[in-house]
Amino acid sequence: MIKAEYIWVDGSEPTRKLRSKTRMVKDKSDLPEWSFDGSSTNQAEGHSSDLLLRPMFQCDDPIRGNGARLVMCEVYHPDGTAHPTNTRKALRESTDKHEAHDPWVGIEQEYVMFKGARPLGWPEGGYPAPQGPFYCGVGADEAFGRPLSDRHLDACITAGLKIYGTNAEVMPGQWEFQIGTGTPLEVADHLVVARWLLYRLGEDFNVSCTLHPKPVRGDWNGAGAHTNFSTASTRAPGGIEHIYA
Repeated sequence: MIKAEYIWVDGSEPTRKLRSKTRMVKDKSDLPEWSFDGSSTNQAEGHSSDLLLRPMFQCDDPIRGNGARLVMCEVYHPDGTAHPTNTRKALRESTDKHEAHDPWVGIEQEYVMFKGARPLGWPEGGYPAPQGPFYCGVGADEAFGRPLSDRHLDACITAGLKIYGTNAEVMPGQWEFQIGTGTPLEVADHLVVARWLLYRLGEDFNVSCTLHPKPVRGDWNGAGAHTNFSTASTRAPGGIEHIYA
């Protein structure tokens, strides 16, 4: 028997959250659908709360090891219809529809580490030095959170995710990792699992990570997910003409 962590996107608004729970399975080929209480994840009413997790993508669990798996799931109603929050299904259909264009995607995921109510490395009752030296900075006075960033990078590599790199960002306590390149569906799956790993590893450091676009008011950089996109025609010689067209 091995542990399988079923991961899914919930119905929270305005920003969806990740949820997960663990079950024991015989091996990585034994991943049945699994029910959950949608009324506790903003995906159903209490009088009819049963929803189903349908495994769609899996990879090694770098935290548990011993053959454990991380399992990305889609959410379905008991009658087999896709739940409205199941945007992965729409992406899957779109990827299949436009397969002939051979789309590639790469995403640069920025995030901010928090220790309690303040970004990691920020002084109590004050503010750090102005932005400038922190981007790709080195040293205890310029880089805050490298142990978590490094551990996250190693975990993504061990899981077999298409992680490209990582770096400290402009605001102190802010970091970035890149996923890609790959097909839109592949990169989306790898990105969501990479986010889950970031949150889960943050528990070990008592650090919370947020993707909030503007977690600190004032003249401090926000966080985004810059998306790089191309097709076979735009990558070919003279491809710039297809971009301008």
